[in-house]
Amino acid sequence: MLATPALVSSRRVVFSSSGGLTRDLTPPRGRLAGIGRFGVERALRAAAESLFSVLFPSDCRICASSLTGISALPVCGTCLDRIAPLSGILCSVCGEKLFSKFADTPEGPRCGMCRRAAPPFQRAVAYGAYDGVLRDLIHLLKYQQIKPVAPLLGRLLAEALAGAPLPESLIVVPVPLFRRKLRDRGFNQAEEIARCFVRRCSLPGIQLGTSSLVRVRETASQTGLTRHQRRANLRGAFAVVRPERIAGKCVLVIDDVMTTGTTASECSRVLLRAGAKQVFVATVARATREVELHLREVVASAAHA
Repeated sequence: MLATPALVSSRRVVFSSSGGLTRDLTPPRGRLAGIGRFGVERALRAAAESLFSVLFPSDCRICASSLTGISALPVCGTCLDRIAPLSGILCSVCGEKLFSKFADTPEGPRCGMCRRAAPPFQRAVAYGAYDGVLRDLIHLLKYQQIKPVAPLLGRLLAEALAGAPLPESLIVVPVPLFRRKLRDRGFNQAEEIARCFVRRCSLPGIQLGTSSLVRVRETASQTGLTRHQRRANLRGAFAVVRPERIAGKCVLVIDDVMTTGTTASECSRVLLRAGAKQVFVATVARATREVELHLREVVASAAHA
């Protein structure tokens, strides 16, 4: 068995690149009484992390600064501190960020789309805007297969849902991938996030239903498509397996990002048609009009530069 750097409560922490090279990191015996056991452990951990950063240097995958601590997540604390939840007035149905105080209704703030035609789901919640560090974290999981990102995104999802009026009994259903894309990527990022969320959730009746919803048809990328084109692209793409498992149950659909809400709406429609009582939606991030307007300004300024 290969030895790995670890924090131990014994007298020696040894890093060895060959059979005879060792280093004793134990403080002098006379100082142990004053430091105490937990102080010694902290000192040993600090020494281990310092030595680890020298022997195995790595950089933050977002800002490229040097990482000095031992962590499975290759992102620095400064970047993580920049993750911020959505704020301001949000649509009480789809979670879209609103810019007018006149969007309020007796049922709560509503965006123009939800005023004209309510979506099939009861409510959609997202933690933050699909921008900056949060977008980079999702890409690290989705495209670079850095799975230690999933527990962090699951925690953010739990925070987003902490104040939502959810029923105590829920079936959590991740948005599925088509089998070819699942085979190419090796995992479904929505399922990874859903598993981590369920492990953190305190609802007594929550259960994970990874096989309840399947994608039966491969679809083109939604990028660049209008809302109408997105709906046509997804029509008939999802199906419920063994409807009796969700009949009369409340379902929480989980995905990494909500853009226009077309995918969430199509999944919800299929689940409700199969007998689900209610469908809620939760995503880590949401593409907001605020980010969209900012991107348009950036593109416009670049074009006139």
